[in-house]
Amino acid sequence: MIKTDLQKVLRQTMLIFTCSLCSWAGAETQPSTIPISTLPKVGTVDERFQSYNIEMVEVTGGRFWRPYDQQVDKILATQAASQKSGTAQLTGLDPALFQYRSPINLNSPRLRKLARALGPAYLRVSGTWQNSTYFADSDEPSVTDPPKGFNGILTRHRWKGVVDFAGKADAKIVTSFATSAGTRDAAGVWTPEQAHKFLAYTKSIGGNIAAAEFMNEPTFAEIGGAPKGYSPADYGRDVAVFVPFIRREAPNMILLGPGSTGEGVTLSAMRMLKSEDLLTATGPAFDAFSYHYYGAISTRCSLMAGGKGGITPELALSAEWLSRTDTVEAFYAGLRDRFMPGKAMWNTETAQAACGGDRWAATFLDSFRYLGQLGSLARHGVQVVAHNTLAASDYGLIDEKTLNPRPNYWAALLWRQLMGTTVLDAGTSPAENLHLYAQCMRGQSGGVVLLAINADRATPQSIRVPEAGVRYTLTAKDLMSSEVQLNGTTLSVGNDNALPKMVGEASSTGVVTFAPASITFLAFPKANNQSCH
Repeated sequence: MIKTDLQKVLRQTMLIFTCSLCSWAGAETQPSTIPISTLPKVGTVDERFQSYNIEMVEVTGGRFWRPYDQQVDKILATQAASQKSGTAQLTGLDPALFQYRSPINLNSPRLRKLARALGPAYLRVSGTWQNSTYFADSDEPSVTDPPKGFNGILTRHRWKGVVDFAGKADAKIVTSFATSAGTRDAAGVWTPEQAHKFLAYTKSIGGNIAAAEFMNEPTFAEIGGAPKGYSPADYGRDVAVFVPFIRREAPNMILLGPGSTGEGVTLSAMRMLKSEDLLTATGPAFDAFSYHYYGAISTRCSLMAGGKGGITPELALSAEWLSRTDTVEAFYAGLRDRFMPGKAMWNTETAQAACGGDRWAATFLDSFRYLGQLGSLARHGVQVVAHNTLAASDYGLIDEKTLNPRPNYWAALLWRQLMGTTVLDAGTSPAENLHLYAQCMRGQSGGVVLLAINADRATPQSIRVPEAGVRYTLTAKDLMSSEVQLNGTTLSVGNDNALPKMVGEASSTGVVTFAPASITFLAFPKANNQSCH
């Protein structure tokens, strides 16, 4: 009897203890409240913060990344076999991974309309090809082959097309200059002859170059067409010629530099120059600090880098992958603080992966990286983020063949329509896989927009908001789909290239739940946040 009573008491005690733990755990897991109306300001970004690239090779025509096809698969299989045998190529780029592309049609009404919807923006026309592009100061080149020391030809006609496109798209032009062997004197020093003709013609047709880098990606100078053995000292010597030339010829142009890439995370074993050494050689020559960011190398090139540097779809929503942009920004911000303290930072080229992107760069799966990167870099104070590209290869916002918007385009369009230039502190996220960002609402005094990215593939996430708003949720029936739904409706371009109205749904005060693998913009036009007036 005593034993039975003792067991009963113990069971009751355990029940009370267990219920206490349940109550305590339940209290801890209640959704966090986001004080929309009092979120503090942390900074501002350029009104053209969200921008994009058109590669110079698209403008002139030339060799660019071959689309994934059976030939690419065969090349990659051969490289994989070489890797297993220990003979994998660690440097260089397989020519078979490129193919010729005709110049992009910048007169396309559809392309112009899609680009216009993302304005105001910066249009960067550059890339590795630009380093070796000869500007033919005539309407049509007198020769079909580029002069010695160059790989491509830019005619007046093609460049005027860029200027006209930028005007129609509400975009300001950003570029870089030719720096290959054809631009150099007998001693190997860069000369401004080509740059002078390029700037003079731009001015003559009413164009303007808002900002420019000297060279595209000087950390990989030799791959980019610089003379063999090109060093940081050579770069410093050339910049010392370039800067005074630009101050005379285009005094209002923003000089960006160094435009480095490949640092902050280890992606390949390819030889590169260090930004630290480049900046030591130049001193504080630039008006703003620019860098490029690719968190991975695409399948096209990863095997040539020893099989390292790639990212699989299975890891595309991982916290480590989504935070790589912060790691690289912190690396370059440290260099900025040392060599160019107080100067603004621009990310002038970024996408899912270098070398044209992976196959899944064109799917909804990459929208988590894209919007998370915009939100995070805005919070860090980066002024401009230029996505590569507008409409070329797998990482393009728009399919180059059909000109159909990809999921990242719709994500970009929502950002453009909702997010203003004042950045707010959304606080610490209540869950590892829920990423929260906030900015003042575009065109709505006092309004706030909260961007909530639920990168958890299986678990819904919730927050509590103290006021009603308007909800815009992006999802896909399959994360690897090229189609995306806004509040359940598939987004597509209509007749006469009409863009759909991005209509939100009413969201009530209280708990807001985000479905697994979803992206939501919550707009609060009546938040009356004092930082947003």
